[in-house]
Amino acid sequence: MINFNYETDFELENETLYEEWVSKIIDSEDKTEGEINYIFCDDEYLLQKNIEFLNHDTLTDIISFDYTMGNLISGDIFISVERVKDNAADFNVDFVEELKRVMAHGILHYCGYKDKTEEDSALMRSKENEKIVMF
Repeated sequence: MINFNYETDFELENETLYEEWVSKIIDSEDKTEGEINYIFCDDEYLLQKNIEFLNHDTLTDIISFDYTMGNLISGDIFISVERVKDNAADFNVDFVEELKRVMAHGILHYCGYKDKTEEDSALMRSKENEKIVMF
């Protein structure tokens, strides 16, 4: 089950389309869909989560809490819409494209992909691109 929650004045254009897409991402990685909660928020909201749970006093575009057990993918994915907008401008890409990248990124972490090394980051970016095309 995929849920969308809004802690800011943003809303997805077509939740059903995004829900089906996230399900396809999970299926494409041979995983089973559990409960995925996307929480769209602003910088202030996500900064507080970053400080409270990760002890990081920095802005970020995404924080994910992974409750995956085996192949059952579950978790809470917090996304700062403000950060995504700024990143889209910085990378000269469309906001919706960058939003899809971040949404896929959270799911890919749950599927076991990392991004701490250059090699892992390159694989993660490749997987993000592969999943965006599935939209």
